[in-house]
Amino acid sequence: MTVVDETKTLPAAAPEAVAAGTGARVADPDPVEFPDRPRPIGGLTRSGVLSLAGAAASGLCTTVLLFGELAPLSGALGFTVTAYLSFLLIYAVLTGLEEDRQAVLDRVMTVVLWTAALLMISALVLVVGFTAWRGREALLHGNFFTQDMQAAGPLDPLTNGGIAHAMLGTLIMIAIALTITVPLGIACAIYLNQIPGRFSRFVRTIVEAMTALPSIVAGLTVYATWILYLGMQKSGLAAGFAISVMMLPIVIRASDVVLRLVPGTLTEASEALGAPRWRTVWHVVLPTARSGLATAVILGTARGIGETSPVLLTAGFTAALNADPTSGPMISLPLAVFNFVKSPEPTMIARGFGSAAVLMALVLVLFVVARVIGGRGPGHQSRRQARRSARASRQDAARFEELHAPRLSVFEDAEAVEDIEAAEAVEDAVSAEDVSHAPSET
Repeated sequence: MTVVDETKTLPAAAPEAVAAGTGARVADPDPVEFPDRPRPIGGLTRSGVLSLAGAAASGLCTTVLLFGELAPLSGALGFTVTAYLSFLLIYAVLTGLEEDRQAVLDRVMTVVLWTAALLMISALVLVVGFTAWRGREALLHGNFFTQDMQAAGPLDPLTNGGIAHAMLGTLIMIAIALTITVPLGIACAIYLNQIPGRFSRFVRTIVEAMTALPSIVAGLTVYATWILYLGMQKSGLAAGFAISVMMLPIVIRASDVVLRLVPGTLTEASEALGAPRWRTVWHVVLPTARSGLATAVILGTARGIGETSPVLLTAGFTAALNADPTSGPMISLPLAVFNFVKSPEPTMIARGFGSAAVLMALVLVLFVVARVIGGRGPGHQSRRQARRSARASRQDAARFEELHAPRLSVFEDAEAVEDIEAAEAVEDAVSAEDVSHAPSET
């Protein structure tokens, strides 16, 4: 992508000039036009690299001078911020010596965006790497994934105990929450977009308000209704209900945004062909937004899988493996991490960081599964989908040819029958006439 400067022309002189000494008028030559000079937007150039290096060195020297000689400044954070601001200012000045104002702004904003991206990637790598490094001692033992903590204590080595009960509890709870959240969330988003009614604005307001609902409030709500009022015991089912309360507004809002991106021409074309609204939603809107809906489910899952306080209130705490979500306490990975890291023992802290690493890996696996189910975006088909579409197109073409093949209609069949009957009548009349004119035998 390039930006082309405006074509510059020399100032046009008078159309005619008087030749020196002759008095004859000669036509002035055509004005000279400079060719378009494109200015590259991306990529590295020699002057750009030199400007970056010079600005970085000058910003660092300026900051050292300020913090060491001219001003009584101190602190690593202040030093870093001052050096970065000095670097941006000097880089803008160096770029302004060769480029115009628009190019200077473009170069400076490019540097700022690259800096923000590097900071985000560095923070992500630091969190994931630090968690995996601190939990490496627990992750290297196979019993960490196959045993529970029923027979292991804080002083036991890492060869005893594990987080199998927490892993199973997390999977059961998130499965219950997804079973409740996915159909309700997508159905509510369809209602807000495709079936606008009297209560659409009210429902959207409630959903936006629930997005900022504290997790402890969701846990208290389920605890008060399911456990205190109905008399049920703490279980994984109650924790699934509490997690679904936290996931539902996220899924609804994200699905609402995705469904708004579906082109209105698709729904108009479907309705113009006579399809009812439910058929348009099922066969046009949802397949078009399938990839975005998978992303909405991922966002809701990421919000619900890391909740701790609702699980503690509704599912309780246990160190034993419990596969029944309807009875008995159950624990999740975030709650296990909380209980592990609050212990002063190094082995328990290692178990806590190992549990956090397993939780991140579980989220990554769920993300990959949702991406596979969601498929590609609209207009992008896999090889299998392309073959299926081609096969369906061939079947439709064969069906259309069969429908438009030449054949006799109902009226053409009646006319053919009448012609046949008339021909038979003529043949009978001719035969009778031949018999009457035949000579009689003596």
